[in-house]
Amino acid sequence: MPASASRLRTLRDYIRWAVTQFQERELFFGHGTDNPWDEARQLVLGALHLPWEMSDSYLDCRLEEDECERLQALLNRRIEERVPAAYLLGEAWFCGLPFWVDERVLVPRSPIAELIEQRFEPWLPQSPAKILDLCTGSGCIGIACAYAFPQAEVALADLSFDALEVANHNIERHGLEERVYAVQGDGFEGLPGQRFDLIVSNPPYVDEEDFADMPAEYRHEPALGLACGADGLDLVRRILAEAADHLSETGVLVVEVGNSQVHVEAAYPEVDFTWLDFRQGGHGVFLLAASQCREHQPLFRVQLEQARAASAGRDPDQ
Repeated sequence: MPASASRLRTLRDYIRWAVTQFQERELFFGHGTDNPWDEARQLVLGALHLPWEMSDSYLDCRLEEDECERLQALLNRRIEERVPAAYLLGEAWFCGLPFWVDERVLVPRSPIAELIEQRFEPWLPQSPAKILDLCTGSGCIGIACAYAFPQAEVALADLSFDALEVANHNIERHGLEERVYAVQGDGFEGLPGQRFDLIVSNPPYVDEEDFADMPAEYRHEPALGLACGADGLDLVRRILAEAADHLSETGVLVVEVGNSQVHVEAAYPEVDFTWLDFRQGGHGVFLLAASQCREHQPLFRVQLEQARAASAGRDPDQ
């Protein structure tokens, strides 16, 4: 749907045209923006390497022909292919920090950002010396934690080698090679014997029903980072069963499960999860102290074994 070059000549022209097209084509906004205006502004300014906070007076600047062509091609991909803006720009922002992203990792958007900005107050008894970002993807959570706690050592763990390539790129981008490192492994497997004062995880947690209903934009993200079993808890069960073995005496576990909060509460009614509130929006993030992880570890292990047995089609009591 090429726009008329004679009519679209300024930044404002392209933002206005994009907003109209986004609304008419019913695009979904869930990767950093929640409305067509912010999405259009992000794409138009980002594509031309202009700052988001620039004065609106500059929006009436006329564009060069090559800039118009670049913008048109990018906006057409957003509209026709439903590619998230962050992938088109190769960059996303999290906790006020820029991160390189592509389709090997999820687009950063976790409400855990708010907790990091608050330095996890009042939940941490003291500043953590060792932090683990489990299922790190782009590394955004762990790297943001490294900024929040400048004395901490931070491990970024993920099953995906592709994701860890992106995470390593972001470690280098932020100059944190001396304190932040990447580890490949399934869950805690790459971290034998290690204990952390803070474990933060945004694991795959989308259940089958939600995954089937996801808008087209999410189909560009790696399914490995989204879907995780019928109720979305295949990996969460493992994290709960093993967390006590990797937390320090006064450590804290923070896990995002999104809409699968209902499945967590149904599976573990005996456990007093702390479900965190967010002023900036978001839900489905729980917190457990190390003492709670130790107290409930037998239950977590039984639930994990029962789920594995059910998945394998055998009697869990055998």
